[in-house]
This record gives sequence, structure tokens and C-alpha cells, in this order.
Amino acid sequence: MSGEGGGPRSVLFACALNAVRSPMAAAILRHLVGDRIRVESAGVRAGITDPYAVAVMDEIGIDISEHEPSTLKEIDDPDFDLIITLSPEAHHHGVEMTRILPANVEYWPTPDATVLLDSASREDLLVAYRDVRDTLFQRIKQRFLPSAGGPIV
Repeated sequence: MSGEGGGPRSVLFACALNAVRSPMAAAILRHLVGDRIRVESAGVRAGITDPYAVAVMDEIGIDISEHEPSTLKEIDDPDFDLIITLSPEAHHHGVEMTRILPANVEYWPTPDATVLLDSASREDLLVAYRDVRDTLFQRIKQRFLPSAGGPIV
């Protein structure tokens, strides 16, 4: 199930709606490791493409504008070595998936910037989305590109 160096060959990022956190995380990991790891994202429920997520990812040169939110039930090939859940609801579903998959599950609690949509200014929203993006970027680098031995792939 693992690639060279013991790292996962396939990773699923899961969150509630597959509109912000999980597509950001999947795009960041793809950006960092290319095609050395199969990377997918899905949500418990399908949301809609989030323009703030697209905007803050574009700021770092990663295009997620073509991302179409999908659900965990819509995954074509559910064979993953690692499921990283980014919300409590997704974590519950990720653990349930391990009843039929020999996958490891890691829970990375990640704030939901969309809770501010009805109350914050555009600039405050962008700051919140950037915080999510930057937190995910750092966590992914730490998890998949440890400084001592290079990428785990």
C-alpha cells in the first residue's frame, strides 16, 4: 500500500462540502509532489465551487477554478492508502470507509472559512481563506516533504 520510503501512494482529502478545504489540500499536494502520489478530494456532501478558495489559491499560482465538488460516494476508485479528514463530519465518514478499505485515517482539524460568508467584509474573508490555505500548505509540507530525507513518495 505504501510507496518507496513508506509513504502513501494514494491520498484522499475529505471535508464537508468539497468546496474549500479538501480541494485546496489536494491541489497543494499535487503541486508539491506531481504525479508521484494519486491525490483526490471529496466531501460528505457536494458543495459549489467557492470563488474565494479559487482566488486565494490563484495568489500562490495554483489553479483550482476547474474543480467540481463531489461526494465521497462519487469516488471512482476508493482505494486509498491514506484518508486525511479536515472536518469532524468528514472524519466520521473517513473512519467508516476503513470498514471496507485498508486505509489509514488522519484527522487534521481545519477551520471552515465559509462560516464568515454572511458577516465579514471581502478582505476579512480573504484573510480567513488565506489562513486556511497557508495552514494546509504548511501541514502538507511537514507530512509529505520531511526536511531530513526529502519527499516520501
